[in-house]
Amino acid sequence: MELTASQKKYLRGLTHHINPVVMVADKGLTDNVMAEIEQALAHHELVKIKLRGEKDARTRWVGSITESTGAALVHEIGQVASFYRRNPDNPKIALPG
Repeated sequence: MELTASQKKYLRGLTHHINPVVMVADKGLTDNVMAEIEQALAHHELVKIKLRGEKDARTRWVGSITESTGAALVHEIGQVASFYRRNPDNPKIALPG
């Protein structure tokens, strides 16, 4: 999923007031963690994920999450990354054109 610069800016503004819903830690992206991420994206569309690991691991995890979920990376700063995936059945966020 590709987002324009203005859409990313809009979504970044929305992420300021939400808390991380999933944490990836020592065990990495297990099947259970991926299932939680899928569920969170389906329900919220825009999620923050706490990535507790070294920079190399965080970079790999972000790539794996975007690839396996089809979500777009909205923002990544430090150990927190935000992802967006539109819910086709029940969209909650109206993106600017």
